[in-house]
Amino acid sequence: MEAIINWVVGVVDKLGYTGIVLGMFLESSCFPFPSEVIMIPAGYLAHEGKMNLWLAVAMGIIGSWLGALFNYYLALWLGRPLLLKWGKYLFIDEQKFEKGERFFQRHGEIGTFTARLIPVVRQYISLPAGLVRMNMARFLFYTGLGAGIWVTILAWIGYVAGQNQELIHKYSREATIAAIAGCAVLIAVYVWIHRRRKAREESR
Repeated sequence: MEAIINWVVGVVDKLGYTGIVLGMFLESSCFPFPSEVIMIPAGYLAHEGKMNLWLAVAMGIIGSWLGALFNYYLALWLGRPLLLKWGKYLFIDEQKFEKGERFFQRHGEIGTFTARLIPVVRQYISLPAGLVRMNMARFLFYTGLGAGIWVTILAWIGYVAGQNQELIHKYSREATIAAIAGCAVLIAVYVWIHRRRKAREESR
């Protein structure tokens, strides 16, 4: 891990902000490339005075947007036609697809936002968004919001921990646990509010 981080630090240092955008593009698309190995070294370079911390965060968000858009349009152009054509073999007919589409259109914001804070899931949440043609403005807003929080946390870890592997591991683990717990609470509150609102509407 230390060797990988040292290599990435060198790459990001050489490519600068372009390296952050490229790395986060890969992380947000279908490629298994963790954001930790991009944003933590970027935070370290900011601590060393070789980068501006907030500009590095901005480049991380831009890269996340680009990767998310790649997945979105991949699902829109390829996934949707294939699913409608072959979904019957997976017991997904057009009626079920349209039902899922309506569900994601109503609740896609909370899913898109929270998924950006959860490992593994964050790379793939753009696929269902593309499948159901989620509103682009809302998709970009909630993707940017979730990605912005996560890349800021990672950059801060790199800025504070430097190249101390024990601290990086400790802070990363704590940040992941806190993010998952926070998402669980947020989703629970969202469901509670939604059910109360639905109950009020039905009682009228």
